[in-house]
Amino acid sequence: MIENLFDPVTKLKGVGTKTAEALASLSIYSIYDLLFYFPYRYDDLEMIPLDQLEDGQKVLLKGIVATEPFLSRFGYKKSRLSFKLRIDHDIIMVNFFNQPWLKNQLEIGKELAVYGKYSLLKQSLSAFKIVASRQDSDLSPVYPVNRHIKQKKLIDLIKLALNELPDVEDIIPQSIRSKYKLLSDQELVKWMHQPASPKAAKFAKRSAMFREFFLFQVQLAQLSMNPASKKAPAKKYSSSELDNLAKTLPFELSPDQKKVINEILSDMGQAKQMRRLLQGDVGSGKTVVAEFAIYAAITAGYQAALMVPTEILANQHFNKIANTLAQFGVRVALLTSSTKTMEKREIYRELTDGTLNVVIGTHALIQANVSFKKLGLVIIDEQHRFGVNQRQKLIAKGDNPDVLAMTATPIPRTLALTAYGEMDVSEIRHLPAGRKPIVSKWVTTSHLDEVLAKMKEQLAAGFQIYVVTPLIEESENIDLKNAKELSQKLANYFKDEQVVLLHGQMAGDEKDDIMTSFAAGQIQILVATSVIEVGVDVPNANMMVIFDADRFGLSQLHQLRGRIGRGQTESYCYFVADPKTEIGKKRMQIISTTSNGFKLSEEDLKLRGQGDLFGKAQSGLPEFRQGDLVNDYNAMVVAQELARAIIKKDPNLNQNPALKAVIAYNKKIKEID
Repeated sequence: MIENLFDPVTKLKGVGTKTAEALASLSIYSIYDLLFYFPYRYDDLEMIPLDQLEDGQKVLLKGIVATEPFLSRFGYKKSRLSFKLRIDHDIIMVNFFNQPWLKNQLEIGKELAVYGKYSLLKQSLSAFKIVASRQDSDLSPVYPVNRHIKQKKLIDLIKLALNELPDVEDIIPQSIRSKYKLLSDQELVKWMHQPASPKAAKFAKRSAMFREFFLFQVQLAQLSMNPASKKAPAKKYSSSELDNLAKTLPFELSPDQKKVINEILSDMGQAKQMRRLLQGDVGSGKTVVAEFAIYAAITAGYQAALMVPTEILANQHFNKIANTLAQFGVRVALLTSSTKTMEKREIYRELTDGTLNVVIGTHALIQANVSFKKLGLVIIDEQHRFGVNQRQKLIAKGDNPDVLAMTATPIPRTLALTAYGEMDVSEIRHLPAGRKPIVSKWVTTSHLDEVLAKMKEQLAAGFQIYVVTPLIEESENIDLKNAKELSQKLANYFKDEQVVLLHGQMAGDEKDDIMTSFAAGQIQILVATSVIEVGVDVPNANMMVIFDADRFGLSQLHQLRGRIGRGQTESYCYFVADPKTEIGKKRMQIISTTSNGFKLSEEDLKLRGQGDLFGKAQSGLPEFRQGDLVNDYNAMVVAQELARAIIKKDPNLNQNPALKAVIAYNKKIKEID
């Protein structure tokens, strides 16, 4: 019997080490995680007569297995399991793709219920699953799973946890739940996993969404309203030294850069901790702003740390910043997992004794060995790629150092202020003078010859090209250009050029080697998935071709496009797509005619909402499973107001031990993840 909600999943009957490891791949470690791992949709298992079905409709069909199941294999790990199902006087063909193990469950004469997509023309069903028995509800939950754990196994484990369900204490006070008609946590868990009707599922989803927002905003409120976290000594930086830095730049700072630098310096000069988010398009000059913040901290007698998500980016920032600040006697070090052991030890020692002024690196900066004599400024680039706890670990290495987070994925200001309630927001909205706009064009696959001709022209002129595609290998369900096949075709077409494939499943060292070779001009065409979205500057790469561009969010397309246009010559970006919907066509028109990231994000908000706006995990916004920051924006605002009121009265949540326990548990889990 489960006694504690935070007991490990191994407390469930039949859950051993192997199953626990599989669940951990979904970030499910405890009974709590399992119970609050909610479905992302429900399949309606209501049975409909064959003569009432429409083409492409998802449906539950019940009949008798009429033929021996036949298993055919094709391609790598691909299979089709086929058999005929007799429904009254009708016979339909049922096909299961890539589920060969189901063959053992099929016997001639056996009654069977299958759920899938119906083809009216072929009178066949592309089946998703076998439904073993009728349920209390016609709704069947569908959960996010991966190759380590199957849908049925997860459902069985959740049912087991529900059957042994301990008392689930509420984290949202009764007064709030009554006012906004929200389910208790005990009801929420049952209704989400076993809804009695579509209406019940919708009502539960609403409560789940608000609970998620509320939890998030309480943690933000604790960060922003804790007086101890705000106190910090004012930094008495040298204005004259900063003027000298400005004079050494080979260009004039843009009005936006000047404005943002002044906002940052104003924060640093106050006796409280700076917490500022800097938003700016790719290539808008955020690194230069960071240099001024770093040098200001150093002239005030402090050290600075800059953390970035990849080694490529760390090297890039190191080369730029070290080169700029070396003339002022500033000592800058680079620290990544690739840094040699002896060199690491020297960096650790010099950071501790204050000999080093600045360290630039990856996650290596948050290791226990890294300590500072006087850390006064923490800068986190592409901050959404780090977890809250990872960011906090670096910040904790100083005495409330100033914090500057930077992102190249602009989001509308209202969303930024709500999602980052503990931070002030600065924006660089315009590119520096002299930058040539990228020539962007949307073409359909029927005009691919035009794209290939342009590629030939640019290669002949000595330039390099990015080619981007959404998938690595073929997909059974989605007809997209896969990166491996595309890479091979381009290598055959451009026989005299070096064509190399880069994708997210490669080891980090391999990816870094490829990007370094591309930056050195040894690779002419780099075929890649969106892994290059944040990467090294390659001024000689002046063309990008994005296949199936309609599969990416607009801001993600804009990020990708930002990889080019780094040199002094004209650059070209082709979006190859055959969108089927009017919204899809409109999005392609917008991306090919708009170069301002802020305008793009606002346009896409109107069209699609948060999920599609940013692409998977690329938003610069926190990820929510149940809520959508765009469509549920008002709920987020309410959650923010309520959370701040609660933390103002009860900063340590002593009056709400259940909420305090969940927040403490979530922090612990984020450290594991």
